[in-house]
Amino acid sequence: MNVLIFGATGMIGQGCLRECLADPGILRVLAIGRGPAGVTHAKLTGLVHKDLWDYSTLEAELTGIDACFFCLGPTSLGMDEASYTHITHDITLAAAETLARLNPDMTFVYVSATGADSSEQGSRMWARVKGRTEKDLFKLPFKAFAVRPAFVQPLDGIRSRTPAYQVLYTVLAPLAPLLRRLFPAYVTTTQEIGRAMIALARHGSSKRILENRDFAAAAAGSAPAS
Repeated sequence: MNVLIFGATGMIGQGCLRECLADPGILRVLAIGRGPAGVTHAKLTGLVHKDLWDYSTLEAELTGIDACFFCLGPTSLGMDEASYTHITHDITLAAAETLARLNPDMTFVYVSATGADSSEQGSRMWARVKGRTEKDLFKLPFKAFAVRPAFVQPLDGIRSRTPAYQVLYTVLAPLAPLLRRLFPAYVTTTQEIGRAMIALARHGSSKRILENRDFAAAAAGSAPAS
């Protein structure tokens, strides 16, 4: 399987990249971002691409993709709805529409968030934008899924690029096992979500939207078929 990752330097993206590189059934990993992925591996190719709304110059590199893991997820803090839509919905759909045209049989897995509002009628701006993004992805001709993590515990030395979030993760790290036992529907890890995304690409699912509580079961099925 040849996979493409957007957002490989973010916390969830780092976890996804790590799991993809460790998975023997994934032969090639292409990571696209505005900066280098920061990882060297025999099956990893990194492409620095500044304009994430236009992929016309990359179409040759974007063919032959079996799965895309779209892990870009900027915070909405301090943004109005138009700005957040531009860097969330519009970036995602620009990549997805290009990939759907070039690889109509591929699988696209979008990292959304717990609370995303598919009705687009709620009071939380970020949730409306995430919900709209999910709905527009599901209209495209490829297989598309959305994963909605809640609290994600970073493992394997992975750190969040958002300082305030990293402080929170550091403070809560000793409590993470207890939180997971108490609130299994709301706590996951970078390993688990990465493996769940791979499983979606490999096996699909009867659900188009996977909530946090679904990740453990999905991750358990991430191994290649024997």
